[in-house]
Amino acid sequence: MASSAVDWDQQLIEKYNYSGPRYTSYPTALEFNESFGEPQFQEACAKYPERALSLYVHIPFCHKLCYYCGCNKVITRHQHKADIYLDYLEREIELQAGRFKQRKVSQMHWGGGTPTYLDAAQLKRLTALLYQHFEFADAAEISIEVDPREIELSTIDLLAELGFNRLSLGVQDFNKQVQQAVNREQDEAFIFALVERARAVGFSSVNIDLIYGLPYQTRDSFKQTLQRVIELDPDRLSVFNYAHLPSRFAAQRKIDESKMPSSEQRLGILRDSIEFLSQHGYQFIGMDHFAKPEDELAIAQSKGQLHRNFQGYTTQGEADLLGLGVSSISMLGDAYSQNQKELKSYYAQIDSLGHAQWKGIALNQDDLIRRELIKRLICNFQLNFGDLEQLFGIDFQSYFAEDLQLLQPFVDDALVELSEQGIQVSNKGRLLIRNICMCFDVYFRNQARRQQFSRVI
Repeated sequence: MASSAVDWDQQLIEKYNYSGPRYTSYPTALEFNESFGEPQFQEACAKYPERALSLYVHIPFCHKLCYYCGCNKVITRHQHKADIYLDYLEREIELQAGRFKQRKVSQMHWGGGTPTYLDAAQLKRLTALLYQHFEFADAAEISIEVDPREIELSTIDLLAELGFNRLSLGVQDFNKQVQQAVNREQDEAFIFALVERARAVGFSSVNIDLIYGLPYQTRDSFKQTLQRVIELDPDRLSVFNYAHLPSRFAAQRKIDESKMPSSEQRLGILRDSIEFLSQHGYQFIGMDHFAKPEDELAIAQSKGQLHRNFQGYTTQGEADLLGLGVSSISMLGDAYSQNQKELKSYYAQIDSLGHAQWKGIALNQDDLIRRELIKRLICNFQLNFGDLEQLFGIDFQSYFAEDLQLLQPFVDDALVELSEQGIQVSNKGRLLIRNICMCFDVYFRNQARRQQFSRVI
């Protein structure tokens, strides 16, 4: 495996900084359709019974609206709405668990919204339901996303008691002016107290999320945020590029675009972040993710064993992923499936049909081949042709003749090295890995599809 260094080439970054998928799946969610229904979903559940199971649980509620957010969420102060949601989630859990009785859960992640919107009684109820209906492996990774503004310190203790061992904290930026501009003011001292408490009660991993591209951010201000993050000393770190899509997300219209950093300033913030974090011992995993060298993600990448799914980079790539709750997505068998996206539709369909499955896609052989190729490139920055030839019984050069022509500009620009044996992404190609993967994406060649994505950097 090559070193984890990134070489910054401003000219090439500007040349290739166009819109494209993040490849949390291939094909992407844009290809999901309603002809994929419950019968196909059941077939996907049964396809690989020997696989471990990863659970994703979506809690859509938030107390306050963050203007930048593009997540599927419901803003409410009415706690009883979460009780109603848990009633329906219970019915979904009971239905789905019956299909996975022979499997062990190796990983579970709660996302949202804000999972810690749930109060103590609701947290206990939901975990009890999941532990009752699914069998968990002894060393299962159990993680939860936390909003530091709406949580008591004691909740960290409760989460540890309930079996959670990994924490992801949404910080975004420590600068008060930036926080006010996106309606997300938070107490810095309390964030430090939360992380300290999580370590004290035995959480094995803490992740911090940051966002660049928000109003009033400058290279200097973001460096100060990074400095504070280093003092927090997280195991993992995500530095996301804010995708400003006000036509799709109404809340983003509240953001003053004139105060947002320019494209040039954004690139400067990203470059500073990569350099700063590398100097402070973090390894660039890919795109917007960093980890300490001793973290499982970094170790998996060094061994060529890193995977990617709808939660991002993961070490649990051989597990099937079952999504529970409104809008959640499953990766089961050779298929993807999504639940109803709107809360009213989710409730109505469970009442009428007993399940929430909405749309999806069954992957054909070409999809499977390209998914494996893209996963290997985006996770490990290299690909051995022989591996794919052996897995799928193809001749790589002839099968991907058109794709390799599309890749040629990246070869000419020294972003990738092409040999008889395979593809190696260079250190200056790592930041443009999404573009490199696009060369092998047959759906992306449809021009209309290109309009659906944000810029790669």
